[in-house]
Amino acid sequence: MEGYTSAGMVFAAQEPYPPVQAERPNHRYAEAMLDNVGGSNSEMSAVGLYFYGHLAALEVPEAAEIFHRISLVEMHHLEIFATLARQMGEDPRLWGVQQGRKRWWTPGYLQYQRRLGPMIRIAVREEKASIRKYRAQARWIGDRNIVENLRRIIQDEEQHLVVLGQLYETCVGTEEAAVRSGPRHGGT
Repeated sequence: MEGYTSAGMVFAAQEPYPPVQAERPNHRYAEAMLDNVGGSNSEMSAVGLYFYGHLAALEVPEAAEIFHRISLVEMHHLEIFATLARQMGEDPRLWGVQQGRKRWWTPGYLQYQRRLGPMIRIAVREEKASIRKYRAQARWIGDRNIVENLRRIIQDEEQHLVVLGQLYETCVGTEEAAVRSGPRHGGT
């Protein structure tokens, strides 16, 4: 898809997305998709994380561009999950379901970090949490199309881990290694 590659980097898996078409209304599956839309660990949180990261990292253009490109992929995921929730009878607002109650998405779910190293580590942690969540959903959801979409989205999240790892090595890893191997101060 356009916008998912830049300067030789790939921000989404190459496999096409499956059609977005739930088999039939299912309240439980719809609530799971809503939580993927606007829960604390959700695509809206990912969009917010990468949008903020893009702005906070403008002094490192490569990092700002990577965060922007990943946010585009996450917006596509947001649309897929919201569409599935709607098809199954839910109102696709920016909310999730916790303990049977709808709760609005809030920017308070995000961790705002201005330093690039911690910013990337937070993004990696959140990507891994999303992968675990979507794999768990794919095990219990019985709608073949939803499961196919979850699996395809997992591929994108795994690609984000690769890109974030490269970004960390390029922009942070060498800097942190230099700090760790710098002069040691000790007494005698």
